[in-house]
Amino acid sequence: MKALTKITRSIKPAEVEKKWHLIDAEGLVVGRLAVVIADILRGKHKPSYTPHVDCGDHVVVVNADKVRFTGNKLKQKIYYKHTGYAGGLKEVTAGKVLDGRFPERVIEKAVERMIPRGPLGRDQMRALHLYNGTDHPHAGNQPETLDVASLNRKNKVGA
Repeated sequence: MKALTKITRSIKPAEVEKKWHLIDAEGLVVGRLAVVIADILRGKHKPSYTPHVDCGDHVVVVNADKVRFTGNKLKQKIYYKHTGYAGGLKEVTAGKVLDGRFPERVIEKAVERMIPRGPLGRDQMRALHLYNGTDHPHAGNQPETLDVASLNRKNKVGA
């Protein structure tokens, strides 16, 4: 009798099938939404996940300006950037970013920090498409709608 063999098969970049997902971010918590988006961008939801290959899908997020923070994070969470000059550390609160010109950057930064750094992470981040309103130019790709609220409830312990 032949023994059972355990083989882990790595997928090649040419074998990757990329799908499109649509997420309505209205009323969702930023961190919980970012976890779901990062998993889809990396491809961790697929059985053929390979860490060194971009096997993730495209994610279109609409209503990115209508996300919410829990607790006092709107006032207390601070985003830092450096100008490159001495003493050039700038800071802005999450509330000001959401009220500002590019509120979708809140989600972008949250997801970016969950993706690996380097060429692979940059390729995966190019598959993220963020829009403030309900309109998006990716209707021709026929994205399937994801209900993130039910995904978060299903993954919680005791729910």
